[in-house]
Amino acid sequence: MLQTDLTAGVLTLTLDRPDKRNALSTPLVEMLLAAVERADLDAQVRVVVLKGAGKDFCAGADLEELLASADNDPADNERSALRMGALFQALRALPKPVVAVVQGRVLAGGCGLATACDLVLAADDAQFGYPEIQRGFVPAMVMAMLVRQVGEKQALHLAVTGRLLSAEEARGLGLVSKIIPAAELDLRSTEMVRGLSKVSLTAYALTKQLCYAQDGLPFDDAIMLGARINAMSRATPDFKTAIAAFLKK
Repeated sequence: MLQTDLTAGVLTLTLDRPDKRNALSTPLVEMLLAAVERADLDAQVRVVVLKGAGKDFCAGADLEELLASADNDPADNERSALRMGALFQALRALPKPVVAVVQGRVLAGGCGLATACDLVLAADDAQFGYPEIQRGFVPAMVMAMLVRQVGEKQALHLAVTGRLLSAEEARGLGLVSKIIPAAELDLRSTEMVRGLSKVSLTAYALTKQLCYAQDGLPFDDAIMLGARINAMSRATPDFKTAIAAFLKK
């Protein structure tokens, strides 16, 4: 259900339910969350990569499981939804690069999963969307990230129409970092991830923290936060070593 591989500092987590288009069942969400939490503590892990087996990255929540929950107590369903939220939070809080490498359909909760990653590398034929409304459902857990990524008007438009976006449209809205020809996705994404595995993790962690923490801050507060992170970064061993090495060139 979840394949894991750690090679040369890169932890690859592969959603492995191709017959279900890698739908996010409760067990799969728990496996992902546990893997991300372990990656945070494992010094051998320098980058985390999320992939999907088969032709699609992820079609969203497991619909059979979702339907079965319709008669559950609302409090139980809220607790279940919060586990998905905990996964999104863990991905954004992880002080290491997190990269989604996506192909095929990237839908609903699967689109939210990709959006929770720091970078999204997409095949040029990938499709993105939030079709929950077409199933009488709400893109509730993904909305916190979607609004931040594309703004209120675009987020609401995507949510109420459920329309699919091409990879190029998704990049235009900020949902995709880079588009790669489908035939070259594995090779070129591997090259990019290897490059990320060599960056200073302390500098990356501070940069990631600064980027996400600025959301919603008044300009003056964002400047103050930047100054605080600036000062912290100057005190790190990586900074001292890298600057000294550069000056010797």
